Amino acid sequence: MAFEALGIILIVLLLLLVIGVPISYAIGISSLAAILSVVPLDVSVLTAAQRTFVGMSKFSLTAIPFFILAGNLMNQGGIAKRLVDFVLAILGKLPGSLLVTNVGANALFGAISGSASAAAAAVGSMVRDGEEEQGYDPALCAATNAASAPAGLLIPPSNALITYSLVSGGTSVAALFLAGYIPGIIWALCCIVVAVLIARKKGYRGRPGKFAWKNLGVATLRALPSLSLIVVVIGGIVAGVFTATEGSAIAVVYALILGICYKNITLESFWEIVVSSAKMSGMIVFLIGVSNILGWVMAFTQIPQAISGALLGITNNPIIILLIMNVILLIAGTFMDVTPAILIFTPLFLPIVKTFGMNPIQFGLILVYNLCIGNITPPVGNTLFVAIKVGKTTLAKVMPYMLLYYVAILIGLLLVTYVPFISMGLPGLAGMV
Repeated sequence: MAFEALGIILIVLLLLLVIGVPISYAIGISSLAAILSVVPLDVSVLTAAQRTFVGMSKFSLTAIPFFILAGNLMNQGGIAKRLVDFVLAILGKLPGSLLVTNVGANALFGAISGSASAAAAAVGSMVRDGEEEQGYDPALCAATNAASAPAGLLIPPSNALITYSLVSGGTSVAALFLAGYIPGIIWALCCIVVAVLIARKKGYRGRPGKFAWKNLGVATLRALPSLSLIVVVIGGIVAGVFTATEGSAIAVVYALILGICYKNITLESFWEIVVSSAKMSGMIVFLIGVSNILGWVMAFTQIPQAISGALLGITNNPIIILLIMNVILLIAGTFMDVTPAILIFTPLFLPIVKTFGMNPIQFGLILVYNLCIGNITPPVGNTLFVAIKVGKTTLAKVMPYMLLYYVAILIGLLLVTYVPFISMGLPGLAGMV
């Protein structure tokens, strides 16, 4: 029964996606089709409606719309330029200083805004003029911008980690947030290493003159209000001062005040931001709701147990099993956005990794790291195409550089997968595991 239900889900889901049905409807319809194979029509419809309502009624879901709103407020709040200047003041002496600055600013802005595409658009446009003036290869600049933008999705606050917390059965959001720092930094460092090596080969130098503490001080003071958002919100959540939901509301108030102080948010633009955030939130919450039907089908038909048995029947070596999972997730990430992929693959793979003692926190970071790579991989690769558009270049020119970044980022993935301390170190030191 398990593999029959799984076959129905996969066939119907792929067919609907191919003909262009939105992912939320595709998941709901394929799940309903699988229910029909085991229970009568009236029970199937009632069960689907009930599971959708239950999936959308969790109070912890409130954090996602708030963080989306906070991110959109920050996108319009004029913080990208301040972050670019801050990172340039620190890393400006490295070869290819503008490339390195692009990486560092993307990691910071992506963490604050919660969007890799927003980071690629905002930061990429900030450094583009300087790169053009200094004769940087536009294709290299676009590749660096694209490759580094998803790093911010691992660094909290992260909606992807909140979604994983819900689907995994209540894994601590505070622990996941704390666990995301080192993998996110590893992603950024991998990109910096590649950027510096290419810059050396091409002869791109750092900023002329000596390092100036005064410039760093000024840049830090200008960026400090924006950087403080991470400290206040994440620090409060990790310290237990407030929950993730309360922290998300505080982030909205903080971002709004900051945008008003910077004089970049007006009453008209605020209304547009609220409407845009509501639309995005509605899509994500509905997607989580219909995915709850999928979770029920999997539990009822024992699909995770069947897949676990099949994998363990091939090998009981955790290294091989994790390698197989990584390959599957990397392929899936090239066709699916992060949120729906988390909703589909968490209930499939989490029970398997639990059989050999992996902590759900570590698996959550492996999962999100994997799926973030899909943001910069064709044919979907939204962040990649945003960076190409901002950089005014083409996919054919960018891909040779992207291949080098893929290698470095995949090395980072292997570290996150096979070195537990990378994900578990900070939560362990904080006494959360």
